[in-house]
Amino acid sequence: MSKYQVLLYYLYVPLEDPKSFAAEHLEFCKSINLKGRILVANEGINGTLSGLTEDTEKYIAHMRADDRFKDIFFKIDPAEEQAFKKMHVRPRPELVSLSLHDDINPLELTGDYLSPSEFKEAILDEDTVVIDARNDYEYDLGHFKGAVRPDIRSFRELPQWIRDNKEQFMDKRVVTYCTGGIRCEKFSGWLVREGFKDVGQLHGGIATYGRDPEVQGELWDGAMYVFDERISVPINHVNPVIVGKDWFDGTPSERYVNCGNPECNRQIICSEENEAKYVRGCSHECRVHERNRYIPENNLTVDEWQARIEALGETFVAPVVNQ
Repeated sequence: MSKYQVLLYYLYVPLEDPKSFAAEHLEFCKSINLKGRILVANEGINGTLSGLTEDTEKYIAHMRADDRFKDIFFKIDPAEEQAFKKMHVRPRPELVSLSLHDDINPLELTGDYLSPSEFKEAILDEDTVVIDARNDYEYDLGHFKGAVRPDIRSFRELPQWIRDNKEQFMDKRVVTYCTGGIRCEKFSGWLVREGFKDVGQLHGGIATYGRDPEVQGELWDGAMYVFDERISVPINHVNPVIVGKDWFDGTPSERYVNCGNPECNRQIICSEENEAKYVRGCSHECRVHERNRYIPENNLTVDEWQARIEALGETFVAPVVNQ
């Protein structure tokens, strides 16, 4: 048994007073030394936690002892260390935001659940459209073979993107997937409400697909993006490949960093060598931005900064910075 575990879970279930629940739940999580991020809303709970194996088992037992949460399915990954630095439990208006005027209740409307083996069959069916319900940077690190990549940077942009491209999918069977399944619960229901006739979702998300003993993650290319210190985890245990491409030179890579410009903060795939070469700026404007975080983090002088920019053939005008 591994020393640490990472738990990924969600459950749509009515909750009263999410604010009070969040405060109490935070104290409980801290009391058993867990770290992570949990969101609670009137519609349910969604969390990712890490801790010593015995502590995560205490958490699972605690949740299952509560009738409201007895049906939670925990996706469990072994880990060598904590996957988070802090513990947060926060109340929210909704667990995942589609910014709809008329929200979707997955307990009332959602797409058909597909097991990993059923989803694998759907991927292989040329008459089925597979839509990735995640953000662009998640897709770029890894995705199912042939999956459609929506041109979005946040989940709330997905409905409008679908409306703008509706003619491509309207007359076909549509199946969708996301990391752990929670986004698909609402998105697939929204597709049904929009008039799509045959809608399915990968039950339990990519995380479950990768653990399934029958499919073993086959037909997944790359790694799965996760929102913790690990950044990525392997999924395909049959014939894994790398699909991530370095932002700067297109070479294979699975290393993510945030653009050094805090006003941009775009997540980009980048080698350590290119991070240094381009001072972690995704564009010229970000490389020379006066608040580029790479500069103070690596104790570069203005002269060293200028040398790296000019080595790229770009113009450098020294900004006023706090050294």
